[in-house]
Amino acid sequence: MKRLMTLFLLAILQAGAAENAAVALPDLHMPENRLSSTLIKGYENYRIVATHFRTDKNELRYILANPVAFKALQDSKKVMPEGSIVVKIGWSVKKMPLFPSALEADKLQRIEYMVKDAKRFNAAGDHWGYARFVKTKNRYKAWDKGTKGCISCHASAKENDFLFTTKQSLTQ
Repeated sequence: MKRLMTLFLLAILQAGAAENAAVALPDLHMPENRLSSTLIKGYENYRIVATHFRTDKNELRYILANPVAFKALQDSKKVMPEGSIVVKIGWSVKKMPLFPSALEADKLQRIEYMVKDAKRFNAAGDHWGYARFVKTKNRYKAWDKGTKGCISCHASAKENDFLFTTKQSLTQ
């Protein structure tokens, strides 16, 4: 049953990922590290590696990886290589009109990403740069709390190279 649910979820996500994930971001920059939203231009072509549901935010998240990160996650690498980019897209949820006991993505709430670049990002010893762009009132803006919150939260995943995500597969 678990395998069947995983197959179903991955099929739905892969089929709808490009349509749901393709969000045009304006050229925004994080205040502290100057990471730009343009760095992830084309992210709608990244591969989905996982989904998460944040109960505290009532938010469904699609986790996508660029080819460098995808290969490393697929190979279960403990340390991600330079150039890895992992993107998180957060959606509020609503009941599905035709299947009310199920939930579906509703309104986009945020797009976040991490980029592995040891030369630029080593303040916390993690070699990752973090960016978060939130959507309020149909406009995107860089997260005004900066990257300190990202760094402190991801520190709890130090043993997994600061990633909460592992690649979901059909054999899990």
